[in-house]
Amino acid sequence: MDHIVYVVDDDNSVRQALVSLLMAEDYQVADFPSARAFLSHPFPARPGCLILDMNMPEASGFDVTEALSRLGHMMPVIFLTGFGTIPLSVKAMKAGAYEFMTKPAVPGLLLQAVAGALKLAEKICGESQQMQTLTTRYDSLTPREKEVFQLAIGGLLNKQIATEMGVSEITAKVHKKRVMEKMEVRSLTDLVRAADRLNIQKTRSR
Repeated sequence: MDHIVYVVDDDNSVRQALVSLLMAEDYQVADFPSARAFLSHPFPARPGCLILDMNMPEASGFDVTEALSRLGHMMPVIFLTGFGTIPLSVKAMKAGAYEFMTKPAVPGLLLQAVAGALKLAEKICGESQQMQTLTTRYDSLTPREKEVFQLAIGGLLNKQIATEMGVSEITAKVHKKRVMEKMEVRSLTDLVRAADRLNIQKTRSR
């Protein structure tokens, strides 16, 4: 799986040193001199991590991560700062930072952090793609099929679903079969798991 490492730092010499270090390890790198340039950049659908300067003139590292979250871009962040303090590192970790390092970062430790962050990014990217696929499948259901979906995950039998919907048992069975086919699941257990991931609530239980 292709990876990308983003580097955001307003100090040109620091940024270029980081880019050179990463490219020497065959990483694909995209670097930016400001938060604005980074956040306006189109993000490809691929695993990536961010090496982020904590203290920039126009925005703090926390401002950048908050903006990323609003935009729906989830990626591990390695914070770099020239003024590391324990309270700041604690705040960074609470904000979801993957790692927090003071400048100049030790090359070996930084590369180790990048490798770990990219493994986590692969997991995040995979889960995101699975969620998109599930959402697309659910959106393909008709309103009637969505109703059957919610009744089925409550454990209702075809006869009970039919009674709830005011249709024949045969019709309920057909709807349920279509739900299973469209959601691409083989069992009710798989359908319940899909519902949990989509945060879909059952309307009735047996």
